[in-house]
Amino acid sequence: MDYYSTLVFGSIFALIFLYTALQKLSIKKLPPGPSPWPIIGNIHLLGAKPHVSLTNLAKIYGPIMSLKLGQIATIVISSSSMAKQVLKNQDQAFSSRFIPNAIQHNYYKFSVACLPICPQWRTLRKILNTNILSPNNLDANQHLRSQKVKELITYCEKCSQQGQPLDIGHVTFKTNLNLLSNTLFSQDLADLFSDSKVELKEVIWDILTEVGKPNLVDFFPILEKIGLQGIRRRTSVHIVNVWVIGRDFTFWDDPLVFKPERFWSSDLDMRGQDFELIPFGVGRRICPGFPLALRMVPVILGSLLTSFNWKLEADIEPKDLDMEKFGITLAKAHPLRAIPFPL
Repeated sequence: MDYYSTLVFGSIFALIFLYTALQKLSIKKLPPGPSPWPIIGNIHLLGAKPHVSLTNLAKIYGPIMSLKLGQIATIVISSSSMAKQVLKNQDQAFSSRFIPNAIQHNYYKFSVACLPICPQWRTLRKILNTNILSPNNLDANQHLRSQKVKELITYCEKCSQQGQPLDIGHVTFKTNLNLLSNTLFSQDLADLFSDSKVELKEVIWDILTEVGKPNLVDFFPILEKIGLQGIRRRTSVHIVNVWVIGRDFTFWDDPLVFKPERFWSSDLDMRGQDFELIPFGVGRRICPGFPLALRMVPVILGSLLTSFNWKLEADIEPKDLDMEKFGITLAKAHPLRAIPFPL
């Protein structure tokens, strides 16, 4: 080994040693968690489905644990009681968000989803809550919801007559999109009957997929100046694993079994009072579209189920329907494609 090779390898080992020493000096009193590797921390433990990996780690280290994701100390919450402490009792301290570097452009400065708690965020939230998504406005737009659901059923009738399968997620997305666009702009943005190869849903999902991809700058902010991947990103410092909270065996009976009747006599409040089921979030960061979802989901689902019988497309097996694809949101790895036929 020549002089220069010795110098390079020696420098690398020295940097690793220095990094490890600095990490030990900077460690504060954190919850238990797996021992991090030098440089990468615990990134290697996340795998292709981080929500599942975090669930398995929580079985070892408890409902509140710490991970080192590159340079980022991350606290993971995996129980409803701990989620209540973070999202309700200490809501103000944990309500601001770190924005993925990939979307740190002008957009996030004007987004109610991305802005920190500040006067501008409060103004935008107030506009949403009082002028667009207030109960009175939603009730006044009931005719729009009825119209869009009728259009959906008309499209399903066409597919039924032709024996054609339809992508349930795709058509319900278009229906909800057109409801929102008519509420805001008095016109449709999507055509249920269109055969266009490039659909807005695919464009939006591609964006969410790119934002959800792992990026070195998320875990090593020092690389932001270098931009190795050409994508600007940053990560957060706490995670609430809603996926495992909604599957808690200590609260739910048979949580992995499809049993909608479990909610018939339940007084569970999804508005943030009960933390065992928080699909819309809680506290001041609760999804502003929650009141609209409560009106649209039952109407669409009920209309589809009471208007037609359904069968899966020939090449789809029931076991494939539960496959998940990880991103900034979870989606089915295989979309639900079904054929409607008369009752």
